[in-house]
Amino acid sequence: MEQIMLRKTIVTMALSTIAMQAQAAQEIQWWHALGGQLGETVEKMVAEYNQSQDTYEVKPVYKGNYTETMTTAIAAFRANEQPHIVQVFEVGTATMMNAQGAIYPVHKLMQDAGNPDFSSEPYLDAVASYYTTQDGKLLSLPFNSSTPVMFYNKDAMKQAGLDPDQPPQTWSELADMSRQIIDAGGATCGFTTGWPSWIQIENMSAWHDKPIATQANGFGGLNTELLINSGFQVEHLQNLTDWQEDRTFVYGGRRGDANPLFMNSECWVVMNSSAYYDTFAEGTDFDWGVAMLPYYTNEVEEPQNSIIGGATLWVLNGHDEAEYEGVADFFGYLSSAEAQYFWHDNTGYVPITDAAFELAKERDLYASKPGKDVAVQQLTLNPPTPNSKGLRLGNFVQIRDIVEQEMENVFVGNKTPQEGLDDAVTQGNKLLRKFERAND
Repeated sequence: MEQIMLRKTIVTMALSTIAMQAQAAQEIQWWHALGGQLGETVEKMVAEYNQSQDTYEVKPVYKGNYTETMTTAIAAFRANEQPHIVQVFEVGTATMMNAQGAIYPVHKLMQDAGNPDFSSEPYLDAVASYYTTQDGKLLSLPFNSSTPVMFYNKDAMKQAGLDPDQPPQTWSELADMSRQIIDAGGATCGFTTGWPSWIQIENMSAWHDKPIATQANGFGGLNTELLINSGFQVEHLQNLTDWQEDRTFVYGGRRGDANPLFMNSECWVVMNSSAYYDTFAEGTDFDWGVAMLPYYTNEVEEPQNSIIGGATLWVLNGHDEAEYEGVADFFGYLSSAEAQYFWHDNTGYVPITDAAFELAKERDLYASKPGKDVAVQQLTLNPPTPNSKGLRLGNFVQIRDIVEQEMENVFVGNKTPQEGLDDAVTQGNKLLRKFERAND
């Protein structure tokens, strides 16, 4: 009887110890906007981190698309139910920066957690510059960064007698090759695009070193005004509209809606986020390649650099110091060369640090996955200028929707390119003034 009681006592103590150990792990809530295969990759990374130590337990929670995730996090903060970390896409940067009292800047977080040497220096310039203060301090942690590239069908080029290893570099070459490929029966349309505002307005402006807005695209202050109805953007939108007439260009919709036109071999080119690399690798049965975006030779002798999309991780105030030490530790893991290499290898996002990019080259990643390095090459083609650093405009989530609506009005013939972009600027500037008044 005594032995039985002793065994029960030992079992009880063991279970109690296990329970205490489980309770000892500080829980870190991370709300993100990555579903599907990307969400599965996030889960794998978090599981690896959690298994590497027993002090903290990160819990990733999918909260819908980028807009839904940011909106939900803001509402949660107001209700004092906020997570420790929230993933916010790049156009939400100005909104997050001006969320008074809500944000715990990453540079301060890392310093408070005993990492005084933490800086933006290890990160790719084109990535870090988007999320830093004027003196170079990171406000949020770069995580999933992408940039638009040109995916092209090599088989269609071969059918038209074109060299598949010589994709078009200029807009005139793209238009000419598109007509040749259509005539040869290699495709029923030339090129299409996803994310029309991000790629054909925002990135095309940066690619040609043209401003998107005053005040260095918003980096210089809140009193900004849009400049996307100037000559360059209007002429480019006019070209896209004209190219619709012979299906040199076909509009396929917003976000990734145009991708099926490429994947089904209807259009031989799609311009879209580098993040779709693995989607195309798994969903196509033809030989394809990746190239940099085309440029206009009458505007620049050579292109400047593209700007990023994707998102960063923002830390929200309102939690205990011990929990923030866990956030800092987790951020150290996410920024490591190994973690970023894994992320880059398993997605189409770029490695955010120079060390991770070098590791990818050392391990011959680009020999097995050719073209995956094009996004990094394009982002780092030249040091960013005030016109190509990115944009930091308030209410830009809504503004981008307005721009895309007006572009669609142009594509269906309801407005001229000048009228459409003029109206986009008028509506967009009203939202900029509203944001400015709210953050004075």
